[in-house]
Amino acid sequence: MGKIALAAKVSHVPSIYLSELDGPRKGSRQDAIDGLKEIGRRCREAGVDTIVVFDTHWLVNASYHINCAAHFKGLYTSNELPHFISNMGFEFPGNPELGRLLAEAGSDFGVETLAHDATTLHPEYGTLVPMRYMNADQHFKVISVSAMCMAHYLNDSARLGWAMRRAIEEQYDGTVAILASGSLSHRFAQNGQAPDFAFKIWSPFLEQLDREVIRLWQAGEWDTFCGMLPEYAAKGHGEGFMHDTAMLMGALGWSAYDGKAEVISPYFAASGTGQINAVFPVTPQDGSAIPQAQASAGVALAGRL
Repeated sequence: MGKIALAAKVSHVPSIYLSELDGPRKGSRQDAIDGLKEIGRRCREAGVDTIVVFDTHWLVNASYHINCAAHFKGLYTSNELPHFISNMGFEFPGNPELGRLLAEAGSDFGVETLAHDATTLHPEYGTLVPMRYMNADQHFKVISVSAMCMAHYLNDSARLGWAMRRAIEEQYDGTVAILASGSLSHRFAQNGQAPDFAFKIWSPFLEQLDREVIRLWQAGEWDTFCGMLPEYAAKGHGEGFMHDTAMLMGALGWSAYDGKAEVISPYFAASGTGQINAVFPVTPQDGSAIPQAQASAGVALAGRL
């Protein structure tokens, strides 16, 4: 019935927003803005009606959660970095029907997932920043999925991604894009040193680790990448413990995925962290490589790592 027409790993760093504003950061993240706009253009070209965002700024302590209200509108100030994002306006439609379908599919697949369609909960900036550039005219409906998972298994996140794909392909009459919204390495600069690391990675080790991961993505070496994801999330200080990436890889087929990533915005540094916008072609999969149990070797690290 339905299909996932586009999958991507995207950046949401607040300095992207600052790049719009008058001041010393103006224009500094234009490559990232252009990349998000290009991904949005491709979504339109593919006939996408709804964008599902795996948001590493939505922290949850139990279960998986889907914010699928009918409409979102408001002003957003980051509680984490209020001097970076303050009173940023947002508005776009939601998709309660699809959100409920995705939650039911996750729970049916053994991953407890709850949909919230009658809620005053606003999306976090892992959703709001990409949508600012991909969806300024409110063309797409938007669903936000919790991906800062504090007590969850990475393989459950992979299973959730696959369950969502099955639900979209088998039960949804429409076309969807999925975004893993989060960084590569995510070691922020130590307090007091942030200005010095505005355009630098925290350490040479983390930069080389990120660059090797990007090489694996572009070469299509998914068995290697999926096998190293838990350690990468731990030793690379993965944002949201990289549950967004596990969800993305689950939806793509996990280690059986046979596509190759296309870098849209080249790797860049922000406040010590490693960032990228990259598209992952969606290829036919049967789900045979999806982790089946919480004890699966190599993917059974809990959220806190």
